[in-house]
Amino acid sequence: MKKIIFLAFIFLLSTGNLLSQPRVWNLESLNKAKSERSAAKDQLFKDANKALTKNISSVMDKVTPAPSGDLHDYISCAPYWWPDPANPTGPYIRKDGVSNKAVLTTDKKNLATMANSIVNLSLAYYLTSQEKYAAKAVENLRIWFLNPKTRMNPNVNFGQTIFGHFGGKGRGAGMIETYKFVDMLDGIELLKKSIKFTAPDQQGLQSWFTEYLNWMMTSEVGNQEYKAKNNHGTAFDVQLTRVALFVGKENIARKYIDDFAARRIFAQIEPDGKQPLELARTKALHYSTFNLTHILDMCYIAKTLNINLFNAKSSDGRSISKALDFMAQFAGKPQSQFQYSQINSWDEDQNFLYLQLYRTDKLTGNSDYQKLYENTKKESKKNYNYILF
Repeated sequence: MKKIIFLAFIFLLSTGNLLSQPRVWNLESLNKAKSERSAAKDQLFKDANKALTKNISSVMDKVTPAPSGDLHDYISCAPYWWPDPANPTGPYIRKDGVSNKAVLTTDKKNLATMANSIVNLSLAYYLTSQEKYAAKAVENLRIWFLNPKTRMNPNVNFGQTIFGHFGGKGRGAGMIETYKFVDMLDGIELLKKSIKFTAPDQQGLQSWFTEYLNWMMTSEVGNQEYKAKNNHGTAFDVQLTRVALFVGKENIARKYIDDFAARRIFAQIEPDGKQPLELARTKALHYSTFNLTHILDMCYIAKTLNINLFNAKSSDGRSISKALDFMAQFAGKPQSQFQYSQINSWDEDQNFLYLQLYRTDKLTGNSDYQKLYENTKKESKKNYNYILF
């Protein structure tokens, strides 16, 4: 009898009975989407079905390893650095906001493809309960994180390297590329209901991300990003908090959330709502919105712990709302009315801003910005970000 009970217990552990807790995505919105037909869902299924037929590549598929000599180490190159015309064989020089496609590494591309596949497949699984989507997502997770022959080492020691600088070492800025783990981890939460996602899968992923969390908190590269005073520092805090919650380190997550208002919101947002470090960039609209995206992600995460981070306000009036109001004045306006630099992608970043205004209203339960985004939301029918929140 004891043997039967033990076997039943093992069965339960290995057949999708793990507790799930998305932190950024809105389950109410996703559950509502289950019974609705929309162009966004059609696009999601189109992308998920495409992912079903694709075999992802791993870090082992690059030709040249990182300076460590280990193919398992992730490596990428800083996108805004170019050969110096005055010294073609010398150290690269920076052109802010101008991407050098020639330095795009296979690891960066493959990590993005993998993470996006988990997002698409997990959402398709959750909305349909079809195990084929979960099975493919789990297969991809095992390739990237669990299989000893193909897994990525849990570090980003060689992220955003720059030719001729730092002796081939990576920089803290490279961690912006693993920010995709934030949404991906929410996707994994949805997979926990599947019989294809086993207890060993969960244990293996927790082990990998526990090592990664330790690396984030103790490495030189992680410390660089932690000290960053702009969107990179914001993104570091959010990513670390999400990873900490995934591996059951709620105490660490709460510490970063508790520090977030003073360390990131009040330090980066002026009393009038400006974000000086983002407005100084050559793509000021993009980076101001980009930073707000990370801030809103942290607000959504904090909400799952019953912490209202959104309403944090300094004694001199610095707040998330002020930053949103400052950016909202440019929503729907021609670029000529934007007194800061935006060297490209004005229309694309306008849509990016609309989405954050929508997310804000969903977070607060208000309709403060609805008039600004409602028409664009209708036009962006295939953007399934709108069903995540």
